[in-house]
Amino acid sequence: MARTALVTGGTRGIGAVISQSLAEAGYTVAATYAGNDEAASKFEKETGIKVFKWDVGDFEACKAGVEKVTEALGPVEVLVNNAGITRDKALHRMDPDKWNAVIQTNLTSAFNMVRVTIEGMRERGFGRIVQISSVNGQKGQAGQSNYAAAKAGLLGFTRSVALENAKKGITCNAVAPGYTATDMVAAVPQDVLDKIVAEIPVGRLGESKEIAHAVRYLVSDEAAYTTGITLAVNGGQYMS
Repeated sequence: MARTALVTGGTRGIGAVISQSLAEAGYTVAATYAGNDEAASKFEKETGIKVFKWDVGDFEACKAGVEKVTEALGPVEVLVNNAGITRDKALHRMDPDKWNAVIQTNLTSAFNMVRVTIEGMRERGFGRIVQISSVNGQKGQAGQSNYAAAKAGLLGFTRSVALENAKKGITCNAVAPGYTATDMVAAVPQDVLDKIVAEIPVGRLGESKEIAHAVRYLVSDEAAYTTGITLAVNGGQYMS
């Protein structure tokens, strides 16, 4: 029987490509989304991947949502925490709402989703968890103190979850993409984007499929001895 993989924010951007890549690899995929019903419906029709709507920043919504996924597709054995938003502003101009919204969606959501799936993974003796962090969570970025803090927080969270669950057959890793050709990046003014690309050693933006390939490896059986790592896919923009 195919393993069930759940991808948060899995109907658009990098998340959509991850969802499709896992489906192509034989997983039964559930993709969550928060608000764009039209895009989610189109994604489901085009791919055949089941979509589920809930706010991943809400613990009770996550609990209820995972129960629905389990009833429809089976227990979640692979979890990809991809959901994320930006609310950019220089710190001295940032209001608490922008800070809290990003922390809730980008970081607290990972706790919510892991918390409601981890007990089942431990009971079954198998699990694969991947957080989608960011190059800016590793190096920081002006105007993104909220985003960088959340994405950096995912890295510490990943290591702790990996340590706590390694003996139960569960791995937990992170992928830290660099600037990738998505709608979010397309919204960046061209002059700013040109400066960003100029700082990337390979001389281009990343592609979503390159992020998806990294995720696909980390959730595979072949990655059973790989846990607690951050796999950077950033074209050499930040090396650690």
